[in-house]
Amino acid sequence: MIRSVAIPLLALATLFLVGCQTFSARQKEAQYSPTEGVLEAVAVLRRHVPDDTYRFPPARDFTGRNVYRASLLRLEALERAESAALESGYMDGVIAFAKGRALERLRAYDLAAQHYREGARLSNELRAAALASAEVCERLDQAIRIGIDFVDPVSEGGVPARPIEPDAVRTALDDRVTRLSILLDELADEARDRDAAPAAGETEPVDRRHYRWIAQEEIEHADMVRSRYFVEIRHVVPDGTVVALQELQRVATRHGASKNRLRHLMRLADFYADLAREYLDAVPPESLVFDPARFRELADAAIQLYELIGSHDGRPEKLEATRNLEAFLALTLHIDADRFDR
Repeated sequence: MIRSVAIPLLALATLFLVGCQTFSARQKEAQYSPTEGVLEAVAVLRRHVPDDTYRFPPARDFTGRNVYRASLLRLEALERAESAALESGYMDGVIAFAKGRALERLRAYDLAAQHYREGARLSNELRAAALASAEVCERLDQAIRIGIDFVDPVSEGGVPARPIEPDAVRTALDDRVTRLSILLDELADEARDRDAAPAAGETEPVDRRHYRWIAQEEIEHADMVRSRYFVEIRHVVPDGTVVALQELQRVATRHGASKNRLRHLMRLADFYADLAREYLDAVPPESLVFDPARFRELADAAIQLYELIGSHDGRPEKLEATRNLEAFLALTLHIDADRFDR
């Protein structure tokens, strides 16, 4: 009888102890969850800050989103969801600094500089790194504001007309690239000095090596803007087609190590294909003035570039190049076989 009563009591005691331990664990989890969430986001950014995003595409999280954008969204979500727990401000400096790290890889240099300066104000430990990063972001922001840029083609406010001033546009963009190149050289010198062993008594300098990739990306962006501009105005300036072709070739040559190298070749291939289409519109293949050699020169350039891009397995440009090649070859079907050998 005593044994039959003791067993249920022992089971109840065990359940009570397990429940207490579970409740205690949940209390600790709730207490440290905000800090843990912030530190996880910071750890992801810390892992990917040194990434060479000029040569390689930005990393992606398990959802497929850009890791810098995903980290920024996570930090903002934590601020909203854990506002009460973070109200004391003990993590404000870390959050501001981490946001700066994410924003600078999203080309929001002005906002990144603001967050860095806020982080420097709130955290003595991060002050040196934050101020050094803010200075670079401000220089990047000043540089990219020089000259023209890409415009939103479906902007509700309308699309402003492009200035027909090729010399002025080229000069402004050259000024932008010069400023970025000076910054890039300074960062490269810093990287070499940092790699060397510091002298006795010297403090270790702030690590700003990752800004080299950002500066290279901005130089590439300026070159892309410049080539797009000359493509857009080629019909209204003398020798516009030749200049536009040279600009597209210049981008593809200067940035052959970029993650966008296939995209640059794609734009060049599309330009050759457009020239071939325009030639057929202006000089129908059945006309007496149609020059097979001239058309063949344009067509071969487009076809060879599409085939080159299509040979890169695993890249999204492969699919696009394959489809564009099929569409271009279909264009030639109505040309007599003695004028264009398919």
